[in-house]
Amino acid sequence: MVVVGAGIAGVACAVELARAGLPVRIRERAHVPGGRMASKRFDGRPADLGAAYFTVSDPDFAAVAESWRAAGLAREWTDTFVAYDRDGRRAVPGPMRWAAPRGLRSLVEHLARDLPVTVDRLVLGVDPGPSVDGDPCEAVVLAMPGPQAALLLAPALAAATVAAQSQRWSPSLAGVLRFPSRCWEDFRGAFVNDHPLLTVVCDDGDRRGDGAPVLVAHTTPEFAAGHLAQPTGAGPAIEEAVRDLLALPEPAEHVHVHRWTYAKPTVAGSGTFHLDADGIGLAGDAYGTPRVQSAWRSGRDLGRSLVDRLR
Repeated sequence: MVVVGAGIAGVACAVELARAGLPVRIRERAHVPGGRMASKRFDGRPADLGAAYFTVSDPDFAAVAESWRAAGLAREWTDTFVAYDRDGRRAVPGPMRWAAPRGLRSLVEHLARDLPVTVDRLVLGVDPGPSVDGDPCEAVVLAMPGPQAALLLAPALAAATVAAQSQRWSPSLAGVLRFPSRCWEDFRGAFVNDHPLLTVVCDDGDRRGDGAPVLVAHTTPEFAAGHLAQPTGAGPAIEEAVRDLLALPEPAEHVHVHRWTYAKPTVAGSGTFHLDADGIGLAGDAYGTPRVQSAWRSGRDLGRSLVDRLR
C-alpha cells in the first residue's frame, strides 16, 4: 500500500496497516511530516503555523493524546479563550485545548517514528490498477484535501475523483509575529468575530510554555483569497490588525506569513473516509468536523477498513 501525505490522517492510516503486518509506504512532498499540523522554527524555536491546538473527545484518540503526554510532547493548555466582537472582550469557556511544546508537527513525527516515510517525494499521478507513478500497489490512500487529490487521479478513477471534487475548502493565511518583548494583556488565545481580516490569534509563548513574545494570527478566507499569489505582501496588514486588536505599543521585529490554500473544509464528505472498488482511499478532516481528532479518526478508520479488505 502507498499512503500519499504524511499529515496525521495519512500517518494514522499507515499505523493501522503496519500494525496488521501489511506493507505500507508513505510519500510526502514536503521536507518533513506534519501536514496542516505544521510548525516552523525561527531562531531555533518552533511556532505552530497550521492547527492552533487539538481537543479530545474520542476515547481512542484520548489514548493517543496520553501517549504524547507521557512522551513529554503534549500538554493540556487551556479551556478558556477570549472573544473579541462588537461588544468588546469576554472570556469564552470551552473544551480543554492541548498544545505541544515542540510544535504540533512533533506529534505527527512521533506517530510516524516506526513507519517508512519518504519526504521530498512528489507524487505525479495515480492510475487504475492501482499504481502510483507507474508503481503497482494493492491500494492507494490520498490523505490530503480533495482538490489536491483530484489533480493526481487518472480520469478512469471516477468514484474517487467524484468524491475528491465534492469537497470544498477555504483558504487562510497564518502570520507569525515576533516582538521584542511581551507587550500585551495576558491571554492564551482569542476568537476574533466579525473582523474583516482576523479569525484567531494565539499567544504562542503561552501555548508553547516558554513565554516567548510571539503571536500567531490566522486570517479570514476572504482576506486570504486576495493574497494567495503573494502571501508575504499581507504581512503589514496582518501586523496592523493584530496591533490594533490588542492595543500593542510597539511593532513586531519580524513577521512571517504562511499560505494555506486549503486550510479548512467547508463541504465535507460523508462518513469518516472514502474507499472504493478501485482500491483508492481518501482520508482527512474533510470527513467530519475540521479537527485534528477528526483527521486522525478518518485515517484510523480507513486503515482498519483496508486491513479488513486485504487480509
